Amino acid sequence: MPELSLRHLRYFVVLSRALQYCRAARQLGISQPSLSLQIAALEEIVGTSLVERRRNGLILTAAGRDIAAKAERILADCDLLVNASATRHDTLTGTLRLGSSPTIGPYILPLVLKRLHETYPEFKLIIRDGPSRDLLDDLAAGKHDLILTQAPILRDDICFHPMFREPLHLVVPRDHPLADAGTVHRRELEQEQLLSLNPAYSLRQQVETLAQSVGARMRDDIDGTSLDAIRQMVALGMGVTLMPRSYTQSEIDNRKGDVSVVALKPGLDRQVGLAWRVSSGNPASFLHLAEAISAEERRTRATQ
Repeated sequence: MPELSLRHLRYFVVLSRALQYCRAARQLGISQPSLSLQIAALEEIVGTSLVERRRNGLILTAAGRDIAAKAERILADCDLLVNASATRHDTLTGTLRLGSSPTIGPYILPLVLKRLHETYPEFKLIIRDGPSRDLLDDLAAGKHDLILTQAPILRDDICFHPMFREPLHLVVPRDHPLADAGTVHRRELEQEQLLSLNPAYSLRQQVETLAQSVGARMRDDIDGTSLDAIRQMVALGMGVTLMPRSYTQSEIDNRKGDVSVVALKPGLDRQVGLAWRVSSGNPASFLHLAEAISAEERRTRATQ
């Protein structure tokens, strides 16, 4: 009989949340047959079935629900043990795995990484981009130590540490009637068609909320996977959009670009922060990284 391992428990916890082998395997970064073998081994160890297959997914057996709850507590204790030493450090050392939203990281992190390397030469940050929804799933599955994302985080197992608020600006085609307005009241968007990223991104939710509040129409037939793609669609006259200040300042030149940036009235912004598993506690390394990112954002804002 195989011996029980933390891998068995972690794989089963992820499966118990996803309730689909293919989705859980994707979150864990392994093949579906490998996951099935690990779950079968766990069932052999505990001597009972943990999941029942259904046409549209899985359900946990009574034993499965009990073991999933126990496994989560065990893994949480293990995370606390592993991170105990990190909470005693007053510097950044070692390696952290950071998941980052492509609507935030590329426009904030480059200068942060440069300063971190200068100040903490022994510290290494491994960064992987992904949509907000995937970042949360991967964080819970242990693929990231923490993620750079935006609020809200509607999960009890994830802690969100706010760092700064960032304005969202209206972006319109250069020949649009509002292009030279400087400031546009939200109600002036009533007849507009709004473009945004696909629903896996938190920014999409804010654009949809704005559209509903002013009576504008969302272009549900078109969505993008990057801010650059959305900007190109706007430039082609397919609609208007909202974009964060970090992107508009970095990538758009109002004087000679193909799109124009306009301020909204009343203003609209997003809360940016770092998130990590509650079971990780509050490691000093996480808080140091949060302060480094916040400080760089303040420096960038002061130079504008």
